[in-house]
Formats: sequence, structure tokens, C-alpha cells
Amino acid sequence: MIEMFDERIVATGRLPLFGFFVAFMITFVLTRVNVRLIRANVRWWFRNVTAGDLHIHHVVFGVVLMLLGGVAALAVPEAYVGLNVAAAVVFGMGSALVLDEFALILHLSDVYWTEKGRASLDAVFVAIAVTGLLLLGIRPLGYEGIAPDPGTGILTRVYVASLVVNLVFAVITLLKGKIWTGLIGLFVPALLIIGAVRVARPGSPWSRWRYDPESRRYQRAVRRERRLRRPLIQAKIWVQEFIAGRHDLIPPELLQRRNEAAERARRRKLARAERRAAARADRRAERGWERRAERRAARRASARAERESAAREERNAAARAHRDAAARARRRTLARVRGGTGSRIRNRAASLRRARRMEQEEEPPPGSDRSRAASP
Repeated sequence: MIEMFDERIVATGRLPLFGFFVAFMITFVLTRVNVRLIRANVRWWFRNVTAGDLHIHHVVFGVVLMLLGGVAALAVPEAYVGLNVAAAVVFGMGSALVLDEFALILHLSDVYWTEKGRASLDAVFVAIAVTGLLLLGIRPLGYEGIAPDPGTGILTRVYVASLVVNLVFAVITLLKGKIWTGLIGLFVPALLIIGAVRVARPGSPWSRWRYDPESRRYQRAVRRERRLRRPLIQAKIWVQEFIAGRHDLIPPELLQRRNEAAERARRRKLARAERRAAARADRRAERGWERRAERRAARRASARAERESAAREERNAAARAHRDAAARARRRTLARVRGGTGSRIRNRAASLRRARRMEQEEEPPPGSDRSRAASP
């Protein structure tokens, strides 16, 4: 193993690249362990680095380390292999910190634990794959043994042709939505040929430009995406979440849209409540006005009824007074009439009594001489 390391890494001058690769992976793993413990809110672990209310992301430290490592690698002479390796290690640590928050730089938003945060893992995996291929001695955009002609300083025709063909295939592969195939194909040109020949992914620029939604190619691409691509993506997501944690938070823009939607709903609810309150107030006002009008009408009706009752009472009183006066007049008349008739009757009765007494006085008592004389 040591001999292979000396032969493939030290002898070929790839020791700084190896230091970069190892530092990159170790820093990425430690960073993910750290952020997962911070997210789990473990009491005995560190907390986020803050300055007041400002959260300082680890991409800031990564940029500083990349600057230090890059400047040191440029400043240190090539003869000092140890210093070059140290500079590469510092640069690898900074690169891991920066690429771990690649999604934050891409979206200019804190999407670290959201679905968009998986872009950081894709960037890290691409960097690890590219660095690993470089460590294996695989050269991008060319074949082993084809190099510029040292005598003339002009690239050979074969190298130029392969370079152009590989670049064309890489562009076609990337336009077809096959990112991993295009990037790794820069080191393994056979993958570029496969990616350029096969159908594009649905939704890719190539599919939008060249495929009709009703065409057979598009339908075949959809079936292939559903049958092959989705299981691979799910497996990749499982591996990413196993290493780096679950990206299950709501994206900030979606959260903002939800908050805005909630705010709009709250405003609409308040507006509806205000309209309902105004309508109720109007109805109350109308009802109050109606009640006041009813009360006024009732008061007027009551006053009119009272006036009518008073007038009726007055009329009744006048009628009663008139009837009483008429009755008194009739009684007086009857009294006068009765008084005159009674006196006449009394006088007639008195005269009759007197006449009867006189007749009685003139008649002789029975058995007397006058009565005998008068009898036959």
C-alpha cells in the first residue's frame, strides 16, 4: 500500500492534491456532524456562531481559508513540498466549508435544511468525484498519452479533434439534463457519447427545444424518467440525507409566500369583518331609525289617540250633559204636566167626594118616614 502510494501519489507530484482531497472530505464530514448536532440542539455541543443578531455561516470561514490556502500555495516555492501540502490542506478545508453552503450562495438565501439545500451536497459530491478522478491520473477532455507537441508548442490534430468532440458531447449531455453524466464524462469520454445519444430528460432545455409533448421520444423520456431515473434520484437522496441529514424544512421563499398568503387572508378576513361590522352597524342604525320612527309614530298615534279620546270624552261629556239637560227638561215638563193633571184629578176626586157626601146627606136613613114615603 505504501509503495503504491509512493508510486501513484508522491512520485507523480499529486501529494498536494491528495492533501486537498483528504482535508476536503474530513472537513465536510466534521462540518455535517457539527451542523446536525447543532440542529438537534444537543446541550453539550457548540452553537451557531453569531455576532449579536447576525448568524455567521461557515461559508465565511471557508472563504477565508480558501484565500489563505490559495495565496500560500502561490507564494510557497515548489521545492517546499510540505508547505505546499499544508497550503493544499487549508485550501481543501475552505473548499469543503464553501461548497457545503453552495446552495446558500446559489439562491442567496438560507436554504441549508430545505430541499434546495441538496444542491450543496451535489456540489460536494461532484468535487469529490472530480478530485478522485484526478488522483487516479485520469485527464479531463483528452486521452492518456495525447499531449501538446513539446517541439512546436502546437496541440496535435488528434488532441484538438478529441477536445472539440468531447466539449460538444459534454454540452449536449448537459443540455439534455444529465449533469452527473456530463461532468464525469469529461474524464470518461465514453459517458459523453452515451449521454449525447440517449433521449433527454423531460423538462431539460433539449427536451423543450426538440421534443414535442406528443412525440414518441418525449413519451419514451417520460417512461424512462419514471422507471429508471426516479429510483436513482431517491437512492441518491437517501444517501445524501444519511450523510448530511434530512432537508425537510420549508424553503424561505415558500415560507415567505405562505406568510404573505396568510397575511393576505388575515387582511381579507379583517376586511370582511369590517364590512360585516359596518353592515351590522348600518342595520342597527336602520333598525334604530326604524325603532325611533316606530316610537315617534307610536307617540304620535298615542297622542292622537289621547286627543281623540279626550275629544271623545268631551263629546261624550257634552252629550251626557245634553242628555242630562234634556232629561231634566223632560222631568220638569213631566213634573209640570203631572202636577197639573194631578191637581185636576184631585180636584175632580174632591168634587166627586163632596157630591157623594151631599147625596148621602140628602138621602133619608132607612126606616124613616121620608124613605117610606119615597118607596112605592
